[in-house]
Amino acid sequence: MKFQGFERPDGTVGVRNHLLVIAPILCSFEPAKRIASRVEGAVAITQPYGIGCPIVDSLQPVHNLVGIAKNPNIAAVLLVGLGCETITVDLLSREISKSKKPVASVVCQKEGGTLKTIRKGIRLLKEMAEEVGLLKRKAFDVSKLVAAVECGGSDATSGIAANPAVGVAADMLVDSGATVIFSEPLEMIGSEHILARRAVSDEVRGKIYRMIERQRRRIRAMGLNSKFITKGNIEGGLTTIQEKSLGAIRKGGTRPIQDVLENSSGTLEKPVKSGLYIQDGTEFDVASLTHIIAAGSQIAFFTTGRGSTVGHAIAPVIKVTGNSTTYARMRENMDINAGTIVEGKESIDSVGRRIFDFFLEVASGKKTKSEELGYRDFAIYKLDPLAERFLATM
Repeated sequence: MKFQGFERPDGTVGVRNHLLVIAPILCSFEPAKRIASRVEGAVAITQPYGIGCPIVDSLQPVHNLVGIAKNPNIAAVLLVGLGCETITVDLLSREISKSKKPVASVVCQKEGGTLKTIRKGIRLLKEMAEEVGLLKRKAFDVSKLVAAVECGGSDATSGIAANPAVGVAADMLVDSGATVIFSEPLEMIGSEHILARRAVSDEVRGKIYRMIERQRRRIRAMGLNSKFITKGNIEGGLTTIQEKSLGAIRKGGTRPIQDVLENSSGTLEKPVKSGLYIQDGTEFDVASLTHIIAAGSQIAFFTTGRGSTVGHAIAPVIKVTGNSTTYARMRENMDINAGTIVEGKESIDSVGRRIFDFFLEVASGKKTKSEELGYRDFAIYKLDPLAERFLATM
């Protein structure tokens, strides 16, 4: 089974051919945005955690910025620094260059201000664009693909329609030699014993239990009950965290779980072989997508019952709803209506196959609704190392 993608120097394959402009911190994001706006195919990103020392704070933002830059959907990278930040363009450039893709940088304080930085940045980015523009799509095996799976704005239809249908597509991808990563440990509480039964080893089984227990501790530390679910979920007809969890994990399919990928100050792990993986991430939609995409995913599935407008800066996001009313009301945002399952018009398997076929079309260049709307969402979530060390003693 084949798709049409862009080959990268490190052997990975992108489904998009973006130029990425990274501001390591917010202080240099304005010139970064202006540079990106002047070059077709460019997108600018940053992260909000300031200029503190990452050695005593957290290297998690660094790992994720580097991971995003190394993602196969990125053809070339321009770094736009301020000049006095700790997460420097040199630090990022050294790591990103290991992917062998073009990397250049400008620094505001060295260039002499905003306008000079923008002029130089545009020139460098246009040079990259000329080189990137020569790249053409070629046929590759589906085993080169890594899919992210995410949910948000869930309702009672999510666990019985959208999530199971995406799970069928996830199984089809894994069976075809591709890789699937799902996350959101908060939405696995109460279902850990089911996930653990699917682990490929005792070691992975232990990782699953420890990951979800850490999430329980975080919830308790915030003064919340581990059975907590959001106001939107309740209004959507969900009653307990167990009900939500049992539905949420279905979007990852049914195949064996190869490993739990660490995403921390210490490292951002990526899959070492094909199959199904869990990432130890966050429940915040955009940040969760970012972290999985930083681990190598080129395309994301996003299930929603009540409706979501989320997209992503560098990866197409396929929106699947299990609620036909939501699909009719928000058709400009939704790619797939799985509400036909609830209505008895289609089976879970048939919708899953339809989602799989759409996924391959997107991999070969078809735009998703969020791409057509120009969505460029991006966020990084950082665990607090001090809080994590404290929680480990509880």
